[in-house]
Amino acid sequence: MKMLVITLILAVGSLCGLVVVQQHKHAEMTSPEPGPRYRIPSEQRISERRNQLRAIVKVFARRTTYDRAKQLARLCYYKTINTPFTPVDLAEIALAETGGHRLSGKAVSTSGALGVWQLMPVRARSHGYRPAEMRNDEKCAEAAVRELQVKLTMARGDLTLAKKYYCGIGPDADFYEQKRQGFRRELLLAMPASDREWLSEATTQVASAY
Repeated sequence: MKMLVITLILAVGSLCGLVVVQQHKHAEMTSPEPGPRYRIPSEQRISERRNQLRAIVKVFARRTTYDRAKQLARLCYYKTINTPFTPVDLAEIALAETGGHRLSGKAVSTSGALGVWQLMPVRARSHGYRPAEMRNDEKCAEAAVRELQVKLTMARGDLTLAKKYYCGIGPDADFYEQKRQGFRRELLLAMPASDREWLSEATTQVASAY
């Protein structure tokens, strides 16, 4: 009798194991294909970030005063700490948005976008800021990082697409993207060659759970 019970238990256990294995295989087969990814190392070395900071100051100073260039570059540095983004990511958006307006915090587009990073009033409010606060460079930088994070989620981890979404869609976004890429090249050229190589590789994928 005992042998019969043991045999039945083993049979049931084997059947349950088979069901689990089959379910696991089914889950693997039905899992969606992962979308495009960008990866930034979880620990961006301080020296590399500092080299980006120096490059940003140099490029910003071509369009505004040296003191203001340093102020805005520091915001690009500090506001991207513990985010998927690098200082250059935030800097190139500032250049694309208001580089032609001396990176002015008072800049207002024809569509109503505000500040150095040109947040629309509705988007500023969505991140917990009043539109008038976009004249404050620090708050505008914070809102810009939050907005880029939203666009990164929309783009399923595709950072290049997220930056394009930052502007919007359509012909204007295409033109904006061309400008942004040009400013990124200018920033990279202002950096040591070793850091250009690191940054180009780092922005191939963002380490995020998308």
